[in-house]
Amino acid sequence: MPKRKAVVVGARGTTGRNVVRTLEAEGGWEVIGLSRSAPGFETGATFISVDLEDEADAEAKLAPLTDVTHVFYCGLAGGFEAENIEGNVALVRNSVGILDRVSPALERVTLTQGGKYYGCHLGPYKTPSVETDPRHMPPNFYYNQQDYLKELQQGKSWGLTMVRPEIVIGLSAGVPLNTLNFVSVYAAIAAELDIPFDFPGRPAAWQALNKYTDAEILGRFEVWSSTKDNCANEEFNITNGDCFRWEHIWHEIGETFGCRRGQVRPCSLTVLMEDKGPVWDEIVQKHQLQSYKMDELANWIFADWVFARDWDIILEDRKRIRHGYGEIIYTEEMFTRYFTKMRELKIIPEARA
Repeated sequence: MPKRKAVVVGARGTTGRNVVRTLEAEGGWEVIGLSRSAPGFETGATFISVDLEDEADAEAKLAPLTDVTHVFYCGLAGGFEAENIEGNVALVRNSVGILDRVSPALERVTLTQGGKYYGCHLGPYKTPSVETDPRHMPPNFYYNQQDYLKELQQGKSWGLTMVRPEIVIGLSAGVPLNTLNFVSVYAAIAAELDIPFDFPGRPAAWQALNKYTDAEILGRFEVWSSTKDNCANEEFNITNGDCFRWEHIWHEIGETFGCRRGQVRPCSLTVLMEDKGPVWDEIVQKHQLQSYKMDELANWIFADWVFARDWDIILEDRKRIRHGYGEIIYTEEMFTRYFTKMRELKIIPEARA
């Protein structure tokens, strides 16, 4: 079989780097990563430094990629707001749009979306969410990206697969929009200060049901679905497959850092952590960790948004299972596995005795 050639847009991010790793592990792929800066992780992929918000730069850098067969879009512009339509559509237009023109070999485009497609960021909504649910009242940049790609696809031979994870958990030091990072930093600081590891959300958020997505299962599913004919021109939710409530795992997370047992104490982490940069610097020096600043690991505005969601966030996985992808991951084991990896990589300290 001829070697496939994949371009991963946003290859440095939590999702993109796991797509890259899956492609490399599977073999038979030539992998090109697109990002503004160096990958920040070990990889044999070719990385192209490109500003996809700059059409001219994108045209110049992507024009030679005339034999690309697969594109995995994992980009995000301007933070995590659903209203940033212009910026997020520009990223798709200046990546997939250009590759569509220059590469007649294109077979499949995979668009990474998210649970916000269903309006989970707006307040209580219909759960479990299924792929056929109607759109909510816009704005929502996922809608604009999808509509752009469907129009671009008209008359073309390539297929389009939309993939919708929920909160994505994965290793990506230096990428602050990451729940794993801010939970780890918050717990490590609480342990260092010898204070209780309080849950900062409201009581309803403490008890709400959630389904999260391990970045590893997301990367594996995106690559798997990109080569399946029955996944072309389809939309798929992808989560770990299980549900959890913070009340059932929060204290266990604190114990893995040696924290005092906390309670539900609603607060703003944006305010609470504003002056904690020096504390994190002391932790880094004391434990000889990698020299990340606190703000390079944790975005506290994003953390407040995650913990403010005091309603169930449930994406239904049955469609991807029916199409042949049945992998399940236990969320509590996922957190433990990642904390272990982060300690091995000297990103966070060992548990306080």
